[in-house]
Formats: sequence, C-alpha cells, structure tokens
Amino acid sequence: VQLQASGGGLVQAGGSLRLSCAASGVTFSTYGMGWFRQAPEKKREFVATINWSGSSTHYGDSVKGRFTISRDNAKNEVYLQMNSLRPEDTAVYYCAADREWLGSEWPDEYDYWGQGTQVTVSS
Repeated sequence: VQLQASGGGLVQAGGSLRLSCAASGVTFSTYGMGWFRQAPEKKREFVATINWSGSSTHYGDSVKGRFTISRDNAKNEVYLQMNSLRPEDTAVYYCAADREWLGSEWPDEYDYWGQGTQVTVSS
C-alpha cells in the first residue's frame, strides 16, 4: 500500500492550497481517508476525514469552515482544499487510510500513512 501526498508549498496568510493524496496497492473505494498534520515539536493533529463514498466528513475544530476534504474514487485520490490559511496551519500534512472508517480523530485508528507534504504559511 502506498499513499503519496503532494501539493504542499509556501503561501501567504489568507491564501489557499490544495493537497492531493494518491493511493495505490489498496482497494481505495473501500477505505476511509484522513488528513493529519504535525508541526515541529508538536503532536500529530487531526485535520479531516472522509468515509469510503464521500458522503460523510468530519473536521478538526481548528480547520472547520476553512478546509474541505473530498475524494475521487475513480482516480484513487483524496484531496484537502485549504482556504484562508493562517501561519498556525504550518506543518507537515499526512494522508492516511482507514479500513474500518468510524470518523476517528485518532492516528492509531488509521492503517496506512503517506510520507507527508510540507505546508508553510507566512504572515
């Protein structure tokens, strides 16, 4: 199973980025997917998660109303649209796959992880 995250970069506060995560080696349409982030010297933080069909989503409090998770099962991809970015959103962003999706915010519930993509928001 391989998850490849991309789309990170440097953006000014108030700007937008769209992250993508491409999955291979897994029946993508049967897995829930999540995004997490980790800033230096901080714990991994839940960002958003989506069920296998895309019909159900759940967001962390710090990103509600600004970030949107979506997926395209035909392309085996999950996305994170990030708007109104703030300096505190700066982190490495990881995508993860969950075989038994319950909308969990806990990293330990996820079975597979991508390598991460850096997002830096300047003030």
